[in-house]
Amino acid sequence: MTMSAGWYLRRLSRMGPREVAGRAGDTVRRRRWRSAPPDCPSVTGARFTAVLPAGTIAAVPADAAKRLVAEADRLMDGHAEFFGVDRDDLADPDWSYDPKTGRRAPRGYAFDVPYRDEDTVGDIKQIWEPSRHQYLTVLAAAYAVTGDERYAERVAEHLRSWWAANPPLRGVHWTSGIELGIRLLSWVWIRRLLDGWPGAAALFEDNPVALQQIWHHQRWLAAFPSRGSSANNHVVAEAAGQFAAACAFGWFPSSARWRADALRSLDRQLRANTFLSGLNRELATEYHGLVLELGLAALAEADAAGVPVPATVRLVLLRMTDALAAVVDSRLRPPRQGDADDGHGLVVDGAGTDRWGSLLATGDAVFGRLPWWPAVTGTDVRTPLLAALVRPYTKNGTASAVSRPADRPAHFADAGMTILRGQDERPEIWCRCDGGPHGFLSIAAHAHADALSVEVRHDGVDVLADPGTYCYHGQPEWRRYFRSTLGHNTLQLDGGDQSVSGGPFLWTRHARSRVLVADTADEGVARWCAEHDGYEPSVHRRQVELTAASRQLRIVDEVRGPRRAVRLVFHLGPAVTADLVGNRARLTWTRDGEDRSAALDLPEELSWRAHRGESDPPLGWYSAGFGRKEPTTVLIGTGFAVGTRGFTTVLGFHG
Repeated sequence: MTMSAGWYLRRLSRMGPREVAGRAGDTVRRRRWRSAPPDCPSVTGARFTAVLPAGTIAAVPADAAKRLVAEADRLMDGHAEFFGVDRDDLADPDWSYDPKTGRRAPRGYAFDVPYRDEDTVGDIKQIWEPSRHQYLTVLAAAYAVTGDERYAERVAEHLRSWWAANPPLRGVHWTSGIELGIRLLSWVWIRRLLDGWPGAAALFEDNPVALQQIWHHQRWLAAFPSRGSSANNHVVAEAAGQFAAACAFGWFPSSARWRADALRSLDRQLRANTFLSGLNRELATEYHGLVLELGLAALAEADAAGVPVPATVRLVLLRMTDALAAVVDSRLRPPRQGDADDGHGLVVDGAGTDRWGSLLATGDAVFGRLPWWPAVTGTDVRTPLLAALVRPYTKNGTASAVSRPADRPAHFADAGMTILRGQDERPEIWCRCDGGPHGFLSIAAHAHADALSVEVRHDGVDVLADPGTYCYHGQPEWRRYFRSTLGHNTLQLDGGDQSVSGGPFLWTRHARSRVLVADTADEGVARWCAEHDGYEPSVHRRQVELTAASRQLRIVDEVRGPRRAVRLVFHLGPAVTADLVGNRARLTWTRDGEDRSAALDLPEELSWRAHRGESDPPLGWYSAGFGRKEPTTVLIGTGFAVGTRGFTTVLGFHG
């Protein structure tokens, strides 16, 4: 996907003067570096001291270690899966190759590479992901757990290969700050986990090529931070990686300055990217997870190096952890809101490890769990590693002054998210209602046009589902669908989106929502009501009511304004089968071998049809993860909104 002149004008219109000036300076610097790249200073006597405390590896649970080693063995055989593409070439990877399109990215000056152009470069996510080197942190962790030098030798082989193939400022791996930041964090942990291996020092601190790579990564991040309207999760990754490297690899004349600057940026950006309630301002749940992982990893480096951090860093991470504990369902699944690209901050676990359970386990170890937190029964490798480095929050002198929720929060007013729960001795009914801001910053890069959408689960199974994200670059029709109003459980007027898109990561007009009612205190009936102005002069208002005793969810949609064409949309989860007759759909699915069912009574004023797995245009799809999609059923009612007449939908669960 190449960017048109119109896109650049729209993008420029979302920037302030300071950002424009900063980007102009970046352009000048890129041109200067082409002919006169910065030189890495000579380094002597470098030593790595940021090691794990004695006994840390012994604290790794046996079942988590077993999953880790199984994953490492699969990687040793050359097998990995990235974004739905199975690869068998990881024994000797081509770092510029995209197996999805068969293309190789150009190897010229980094800032000349048109990385958004799939016809020239290939699928950039497929090329970038292995070069985050998070599969190498898995191999390094397997070495730490087993002592088997085969894992360490493979890591060393691949790092030397990558460094040789990607000299500073050459090729696609030097074009994006988030990639450099995450890669630095991976290198820190690789060196730490390989510390018992005799070849570790020769690979890193005694290796001039490694020293040059580490220095150039940090110099790049210091020169080209994400700015202004782009200062989202990317800038957090940049700061976290820069800070981690400046702490653990503090061997350069600029290390102290880089460390101080990165810590200031990390503190500022964690606060800027997080609501006071603890939810991420991008309103994209996977980025909440990414930012929390990055923040915890940076905190571990600070405490390992004895670098004091502002109290606000720990406070934001604490609030993020409590917020995550509050919003997950009974199976520890968080909302599927906004963009998701399977991005992780630190990976040292094998397949089958629950990401969200792992984060809550780390939160318990670092901050202490609250009585209302859901139970975490799974195990992981990452928690004991991070917990060994991070100073427990309860031993921090400021901990007693921090107010944490006495009861499980259900309404996050600043984020506009409300969780309705129908929970007794029967399986949980979980419903997320969206009445928050369209997204973060002026471009709302990772937002979807999903105002007033609902997401409903029964015992952790998606019944009314958020379809997900699927892709970013290269498939514009699919990108448009998955972030559209039609792609969410809400109401569409006149065939358009509530917010106006200016490109795949750009919204030029944002629908404004406001929550009118959020009553979750009544254990018998939970109520929510909100409205948005995305279809001016009309206003869409939605009321949702969950009655625990009758196991019934009632949704009432009103359109106030002139007569408009309506499409009311309900996406079903991939496990759900629908039998639609007239305006009633019988829903069935299986959970843990048991048959479950529900009845969905749809507004009779609309004409209802079921769609599934259509491609021209896309309709009826669910993406469980980035790069993966599967057909699912979507029920669409068409008609007209006249006056203030409401459309009533009732979802009743049988058990």
